[in-house]
Amino acid sequence: MNSGRSAPKIYGGEPDWANFSRHLIIGLLWWALAVAAPACLAAKDGAGMSDSASPEAAFDTAAVKLDGSVLFRVRGISALPAAERAGNISERIENIARDPEVGAEMLRTVESDVMTEIMAGDRLIVSVIDADAKIEGVRRQVLAGALARRIGKAIEDYRRARSPEVLLKNGLYALLATVVLALALVLLVWLARRLDALMERRWRKHIQGLGVQSFEIVRAERVWAALSGALGAGRGLAILAVGLVYLHFVLSLFPWTHELAEGLLATVVDPLAAIVRGIVADIPDLAFLAVLIILVRYGLKLTRFFFDGVARRLVSISGFEPQWAWPTYKILRIAVIAFALVVAYPYIPGSESAAFKGVSLFLGVVFSLGSSSVIANTIAGYALIYRRAFTLGDRVSINDMIGDVIEMRLQVTHLRSLKNEEIIVPNSLILNSQVINYSSLAHAQGLVLHTVVGIGYEVPWRQVEAMLLMAADRTPGLLKEPRPYILQKSLGDFAVNYELNVHCDDASAMMALYTALHRNILDVFNEYEVQIMTPAYVSDPEQLKVVPKAQWYAAPAPSKGAEERLSSER
Repeated sequence: MNSGRSAPKIYGGEPDWANFSRHLIIGLLWWALAVAAPACLAAKDGAGMSDSASPEAAFDTAAVKLDGSVLFRVRGISALPAAERAGNISERIENIARDPEVGAEMLRTVESDVMTEIMAGDRLIVSVIDADAKIEGVRRQVLAGALARRIGKAIEDYRRARSPEVLLKNGLYALLATVVLALALVLLVWLARRLDALMERRWRKHIQGLGVQSFEIVRAERVWAALSGALGAGRGLAILAVGLVYLHFVLSLFPWTHELAEGLLATVVDPLAAIVRGIVADIPDLAFLAVLIILVRYGLKLTRFFFDGVARRLVSISGFEPQWAWPTYKILRIAVIAFALVVAYPYIPGSESAAFKGVSLFLGVVFSLGSSSVIANTIAGYALIYRRAFTLGDRVSINDMIGDVIEMRLQVTHLRSLKNEEIIVPNSLILNSQVINYSSLAHAQGLVLHTVVGIGYEVPWRQVEAMLLMAADRTPGLLKEPRPYILQKSLGDFAVNYELNVHCDDASAMMALYTALHRNILDVFNEYEVQIMTPAYVSDPEQLKVVPKAQWYAAPAPSKGAEERLSSER
């Protein structure tokens, strides 16, 4: 058992203006208390160390209270736990305090061989044994006398706090505090409105003007909304602080609500103090994280600067293509950030807590289950870049989809089809498909266009090849060098299949060139009255299936001159 120092009670004495002022500024100073929490923490730690070193720390003790104030603490035994013993003693003291026939001067101690009993008349309050005195390090009689004086003063304070004159005076103080609260709220609202008007008159125009000059009206509005929100938050905090001061003062005036008043202040101050203590305790780890972030950030900036030079061909690396610069930088950035996270993990506040580990595990499971296709497409995107399968602007064929590459991303590749349709192809599909790139060799060696016609066996092959070469020569846009050439693909059942091969250096014009080439083939073969047997031949017709030259420009086809003008315009 140990005697504690009783907290001074407002309601037990005579409240005056000094007490009122002290309670009025408690709420306004709780911010300073939170800032001063580190020093309090150090003192508390020192006290905790001394407490843990004291003999009391080895025993289970409980507080004996009256009106919420701790009078002293008692130890327990196996048959009577400390909490139960303290509750019984508190109940006996309160019953005596409620009995006006028992005066404080009636408290006395009664000695025996094994204990000292503190009595109020013939009513037992508490029995002090040698084990209780041993905890305090004093003799049993000395401890019993101190406790008797303590209990007597607590009984006097209990009765004084409930006297009619004290309750009346405290009620008047509560009424005065209510009036002060109302005036304070009115003043706060008035000041807030004046500040709003001042901001509207002096600052709103400047914020709007900034928004107009930068063509970002929405951002200017957001800045104004943030300022207004900050002002509103400050007003709300001020009202809350005033309300807490009022509640603490009024509740502390009356004995029935005194304990609630102390708990109310602790409810507000303790979380803030805990936050400040936590931040102060984590300052070394936070400093390490700040240094790590700075190093990683500037390291990535230097890396980006280097790869920017590679991409712009200012820096050359043997065997390293410039188009690989940015993908390589992105891969390196991910690797550096991942390594930094591994290094930083032990220094993250709360990383050792079960909640942090549980959330990390949950996010890892969700990511692994939901990102398999994303990761596959991302890896395929990088693989395509380093394989150099195609670049922007190339005409390609992927799974019978022909189009021009207009955008390459890590997840998908965008194609513009020949019909001006946008085709979005997952990179994983491209990686597992056959890709034909029509543009990669077109500028250097020329893209070979080819078409097949079937001509009967009765037509000399030299004449056929000459006509095909003539059609190629008439087609604008085809390269003269390398020269077109003919391949006899096969000797079919009904016709000889000739393949005409021509060169062009613009893969994007291949369809238009095919159309022009086919038109010229038809014209040449009709001009020399040679029948094209493709795709199949059944029997010799009575009349050749050719178009006479006189009907080449039959209505509604344009005349020859008009056709030549249209061809030149194309």
